[in-house]
Amino acid sequence: MSDPAIALFMLGLFIVFIFLGFPIAFTLMAMGILFGTYAYYDPTQSILSNKIFYLFTQNTFSVMNNDVLISIPLFLFMGYIIERANILDKLFLSLQVSLKHVPGSMAVAALITCALFATATGIVGAVVTLMGLLALPSMLKAGYDEKLATGVIAAGGTLGILIPPSIMLIVYAATAGISVVKLYAAAMIPGLLLAGLYLVYVILRCVINPSLAPKAKDAESYSFAQSAYLLVTAFLPLALLILTVLGSILFGLATPSEAAAMGALGGIILAIVYRAFTWQRLREAVFLTAKTSAMVCYLFVGSWTFSSVFSYLGGESVIKEFVLSMDLNTWQFLIMAQLIIFILGWPLEWSEIIIIFVPIFLPMLEHFNVDPMLFGILIAVNLQTSFLTPPMAMSAYYLKGVAPPQVALWTIFKGCFPFLGMVFLTLGLLYAQPRLINWLPDLMYNSASAEPQEAIATDGSEMDPAFLLGGADKPTESNSAEPPTDKPTDEPAKEGTGFDPAFLGGGAKQ
Repeated sequence: MSDPAIALFMLGLFIVFIFLGFPIAFTLMAMGILFGTYAYYDPTQSILSNKIFYLFTQNTFSVMNNDVLISIPLFLFMGYIIERANILDKLFLSLQVSLKHVPGSMAVAALITCALFATATGIVGAVVTLMGLLALPSMLKAGYDEKLATGVIAAGGTLGILIPPSIMLIVYAATAGISVVKLYAAAMIPGLLLAGLYLVYVILRCVINPSLAPKAKDAESYSFAQSAYLLVTAFLPLALLILTVLGSILFGLATPSEAAAMGALGGIILAIVYRAFTWQRLREAVFLTAKTSAMVCYLFVGSWTFSSVFSYLGGESVIKEFVLSMDLNTWQFLIMAQLIIFILGWPLEWSEIIIIFVPIFLPMLEHFNVDPMLFGILIAVNLQTSFLTPPMAMSAYYLKGVAPPQVALWTIFKGCFPFLGMVFLTLGLLYAQPRLINWLPDLMYNSASAEPQEAIATDGSEMDPAFLLGGADKPTESNSAEPPTDKPTDEPAKEGTGFDPAFLGGGAKQ
């Protein structure tokens, strides 16, 4: 059997192990070491001197030494400490009272609360579960349609992986070797567009059929002064924290890591102000942060070891040659890639897709003249579907776990379908108008394709001062199909976040 055939067997075996339920990170490490032992076998050396062990330790050190990933545990800690501050009920109530004259006010308030809280935490399961415990019983008690109520919570809870500060975008930026800051700017308009489509859909449905969302009688008892007080004490602090963190990143006042540290401190202050800060809750937040961060780091180590061996054996070249032999144009390639990611979203979490499978497509972006930033945002929008599409719609299962017994799983699935349509509509708009993605980065930073090396080295980007004056001094023509300045796959090796397997053998294995 040739080396490329062994590489493809390695990939197929890994997929089999995924469906058998083996831990993905440790499966990647084990298979990388096993097949790497064969790939780097030298009869003159002992088995313990095999170069795969050096590769494994170097990849582990590179991941732990990656400055871009520092912001992940800090953002996670901010989310977990806010989650345990018990401010979600006050936030939902303040929005519900303030929007009492809007059709479907409770559904709209639940959707905004989900979006805001998901943005603060970035943890889909936590947001859907908490909102299922808090908002769903209230909406059902008020007479809301079960499909509408469950669909709003399931869809709203997933927005946190798209709207900055998103942990998923940080992971993609580290994988692709591009600027986190510019990726955040690129995600703003698509994220707000998707959230806006959700809101428009809910309001229009409630205007056309008011029986779906009767007015909540409890909200009518609050005066204007009481509504304003609730907004100031419940909605405003969390909104200011998110805007401060995000604004400091986008305007170049702080790197993502520094802004995440500010956000973590702000989360602690919020918990203290709301009298919800205890030693036990702090321990829980730290434990969950360490657990999730370790999962991401182990995935990186396993993925880079696996992909290094896979590439060394020639598997990456086989896949690339196969795709290129299909003679696809740019849009056909993008649609094919998004379709594969859509299917992978059923059995896999977003972290596994971004770290394991997206790197397979990254080397092909230059050939098809695709900007890695455009590709990343399309993936982020596409991954919304992985939480909403049966039979593996994780948001639906999260919600079913805390929903009242009379709410059937199929009812939740049906509630997700209209919001799934909004996701596909957003994807269609982004394909038709790629400027929705790169317009804001162009405007703020005066460059559609900043050099990844500069972005990674500084962990941020300098904002164009002319942005504050209404535009750039020297407008640049931007096209999403224009290739990036540098190859994104070269960057991790330059900055020590990756490892070239050919180094160990003096060149690619023939």
